[in-house]
Amino acid sequence: MFKHKDLLGLKDVTAEEITEILDVADDMKKYLCGNVRKSDLLKGKTLVTLFYENSTRTRTSFELAGKLLGASEVNISVATSSVQKGETLIDTGETLDAMKIDFVVIRHPMAGAPKLLAEHVKASVLNGGDGMHEHPTQALLDMLTIREKLGKIKGLKVAILGDIKHSRVAMSNLIGLKKLGAEVYFYAPATMMPKDIEKLGAKTAKSREEAIDGADAVMGLRIQLERQNGGLFPSLSEYSRFYGVNDEILKYAKKTAIVLHPGPVNRGVELTPQVIDGDKSVVLEQVTSGVAVRMALLKLLSEYRENCL
Repeated sequence: MFKHKDLLGLKDVTAEEITEILDVADDMKKYLCGNVRKSDLLKGKTLVTLFYENSTRTRTSFELAGKLLGASEVNISVATSSVQKGETLIDTGETLDAMKIDFVVIRHPMAGAPKLLAEHVKASVLNGGDGMHEHPTQALLDMLTIREKLGKIKGLKVAILGDIKHSRVAMSNLIGLKKLGAEVYFYAPATMMPKDIEKLGAKTAKSREEAIDGADAVMGLRIQLERQNGGLFPSLSEYSRFYGVNDEILKYAKKTAIVLHPGPVNRGVELTPQVIDGDKSVVLEQVTSGVAVRMALLKLLSEYRENCL
């Protein structure tokens, strides 16, 4: 049984709990892709999405996950909320808690914001991405997609290329994939590679060829322009030439390799259009997996709330 009130990151989630989430998500994906998609599992529960940053995939998939399971869903637009009047995150959380909500999904530009919120509310808090810290549900949907397409995670080589330093997706994937027994290789410009990342279990490659050689899965990361001060690489065209993923460089990966990207993709930068739309790409499959993973988490957190709170 999943033994957490909240999902703030994968650091404190065990390998067994990650596997449980993926197993439940497998069932949810079958339900999602079936003909009947109406459930009363979360009837009477309320899900609030509280996003301080823009989002399409994460917010929409959480909203859809809640609705498919029968929950009432409320989206709060921070731009038109009391946050603009100076209301603090804690005050916002306590106000929502007083409305007897059950779940709140938060995305915030500051690392640690979901943890702060979770400490002040009775509702279950799910981290939809906080600063450059973690994006746990993205890593879970990536792992679900990899496991579904390749049959396992243990023993696989996963190459992650791009803006590692500013990517919360890279951090959550590193933590989760390592716990399930995969090897994770990072490749990025020196200005986009965190110091001492090897201490967390990553292997840093000196070239794209080394990173992708024999890889089972290759992931491109979006350049996080909104989290940079600029000057980290000469130009987008040079970045694409030396760090992007194209058909030629994919020849170094296994023939059965798949290509992932958390989205949105900067076409022609991180991945070429041919790769994005090619037969190795599972980018759209990841989106479907995202709904299933978030459905699974809402189910597991609801069960914990009923049995342990």
